[in-house]
Amino acid sequence: MSDELTVVRLDPRPTAAETDAWYDVVRTAHLHDMPPTVPPPGRAETAGHLQVPAMLSHYVKVAVPLPGPHDRPVYAGVGWVRLFDDEENLSTACIGDFAVRPDQRRRGIGTRLWQELRKAVTDEGRTSATVPVEIGGPGEQFAKACGFDSALPMVCYVQRVADETTEPSLPDGYRFAEWTGVVPAEHAERLAVVHGAMRDAPHGDLELGPPRATAERVTHAQRAVVERGGRMLTVVVVAPDGGHAAYTEVIQRSPDDVRAIQFATGVAPAHRGRGLGLAVKRRLLGLLREQGLPVREIATTVADDNGPMRAVNKLLGYRPERSVGLFQARLPSG
Repeated sequence: MSDELTVVRLDPRPTAAETDAWYDVVRTAHLHDMPPTVPPPGRAETAGHLQVPAMLSHYVKVAVPLPGPHDRPVYAGVGWVRLFDDEENLSTACIGDFAVRPDQRRRGIGTRLWQELRKAVTDEGRTSATVPVEIGGPGEQFAKACGFDSALPMVCYVQRVADETTEPSLPDGYRFAEWTGVVPAEHAERLAVVHGAMRDAPHGDLELGPPRATAERVTHAQRAVVERGGRMLTVVVVAPDGGHAAYTEVIQRSPDDVRAIQFATGVAPAHRGRGLGLAVKRRLLGLLREQGLPVREIATTVADDNGPMRAVNKLLGYRPERSVGLFQARLPSG
């Protein structure tokens, strides 16, 4: 049957009807595959990712239309690949939103989607591709069958916001700064510097690496969250010399989400060992409560070998929810 399958490539900005069809697939697959405690993506979040690209990237978005007469687009499966344009990652790509309707599986649809995405990757001379995988779920077996191997094992942890009410404390001379939305211009350069602290975070066997942080890039990343319909909250610790010693960022994917996503947390090397990672996360929790947002829990993924961050999260009451990982396939160029 796979020979009969048609794959379509969507325009960079899909229509509203195409977005609805795409969202229907990813939501249906999520509800079937994921534990009921994990909220499905919202339509606004899915539309935002389809419409607003990440900086220094271009995307190929593919879908397999569901056969039959339809007065609007209906897809059996969907997936996109992000092709990086930053000089650090020109050899690699990242796959996302890869999903097939549960009642359409084992018909070659996933294989056909992967063939099309693989072609898009190798046509540009990329030699690897990465995909997030739920360990033990249907995606893991499929990824392995397509030549992907585990490159960075992680665990998803969840924290109840109300569980942590300890007021944070800072060493003498340090202070908090915070904002909602896009980073203010006066903080952008300093935030970029402390973002560089993430470069020494564990990356397993991934060829994909963190891009070089600049004021323009961190500003664009935060602006993209807002333009996709989400809310971003950032807390930084300002050092006595005025630089940023630590930061943490949380994303509320849509205004009514009860689960927020921990985007990133980092402490500059010169300021480690002073409890700043714990303090900045505690201050963020206080900010969430002060703003009266509906967020009741925060989810984050941590690499298995990132001992310092796992220790901080344990103090904050994070509990393991499920095992996940980044799987990577090595591909021939050209």
